[in-house]
Amino acid sequence: MKNNISTKKILIVTNGFYPENSPRSLRATELAKEFVKQGHSVKVITHHRPGVDAFCNEQSITYKDMGGLTWPEITIKGTGVIKLFWRVALRFSKLLFEYPQIQTIFLLKKALKNESGYDLLVSVAVPYPIHWGVASSRTKKHRIAKVWAADCGDPYMGQRNDTFRPPFYFGWLEKNFCKKADYIVIPFEGAKTAYYPEFLNKIKVIPQGLSFPPITVLPQKNAIITFAYAGNIGSYLPYAIPFLNYLNSLEKDFRFIIYTKEKDIFNSNLNPETLQKCVFYEYKDRSVLLNELSTVDFLLHFPYRVAIQKSLKLIDYFYIKKPILSFTNDTESYATFNAFLNYDFSNQIEHSNVDDYYIENVASNFLNLIN
Repeated sequence: MKNNISTKKILIVTNGFYPENSPRSLRATELAKEFVKQGHSVKVITHHRPGVDAFCNEQSITYKDMGGLTWPEITIKGTGVIKLFWRVALRFSKLLFEYPQIQTIFLLKKALKNESGYDLLVSVAVPYPIHWGVASSRTKKHRIAKVWAADCGDPYMGQRNDTFRPPFYFGWLEKNFCKKADYIVIPFEGAKTAYYPEFLNKIKVIPQGLSFPPITVLPQKNAIITFAYAGNIGSYLPYAIPFLNYLNSLEKDFRFIIYTKEKDIFNSNLNPETLQKCVFYEYKDRSVLLNELSTVDFLLHFPYRVAIQKSLKLIDYFYIKKPILSFTNDTESYATFNAFLNYDFSNQIEHSNVDDYYIENVASNFLNLIN
């Protein structure tokens, strides 16, 4: 699909990029590929990763390394009280100082020093020091691009789904980038309330953009009811922990397939008998994952407690058209889950149309910001 806008010069600044497997990496990578496909000149500034040079060459993307973080990361070590100390130190160093990601500001100030003449600059957070770094580099004399769109997958100062909210002093950095950006891009309308009212006129809603690989596995009904969950679970613990505890009480046979990097949460909350009914996998390439998910009977979803964020996995769940259980730890959720265990999917959540998420449409929405 060709956009009706003439060839543009586009700069993408991002922490996540190929071959990293994360929502924000997918966002930046798919955007860069699609902009090139639509005939535009694209440069990506990101951290170096093995394979990124070859990938960018293959996709006709110009790549620039912003440099790696050199400030030492806090690692969890030891046992007992010592391990607890390092866990708390890690948690609060990020919360109070955005350490070590705060170094990104200085890396970007250097990387962007000689960049100019772009039609569109897209900065992709998280982490938010990506936006802060662009803001520190963009001045009246050095605008870098005609239009800067700060893409915010999740809110920062206005987030309400984490245990702790960012300290007040980060509000200055957030207001600074909001003031300098031409547009603040959010993935859905409901996220608007998480941003400062004085910048609401800058907000544009552009959904997550994805390419959708073909599903080659035919639908089937498993002899043992089989369901799956894919991705981060730490953000959904108020609903996830009661669900896992409920699994421990079930005598019914089932198979629970889990794709996660947080296996310890499951090990801590499931008893040995329930764990025997579970199959764990690391994250997989998205095309492989979608085909494997299409073999289960239903998919499990935990929503955010406060609806200013949406889980990216829902888009893929809708695409493969499997029944979805959205569990919120209430009477209705338990009743629906028990029905699902008996192949009754009548109370599944309503599927949304995925057309808005096709990368061709999303890239065109970004290009329209230039006008």
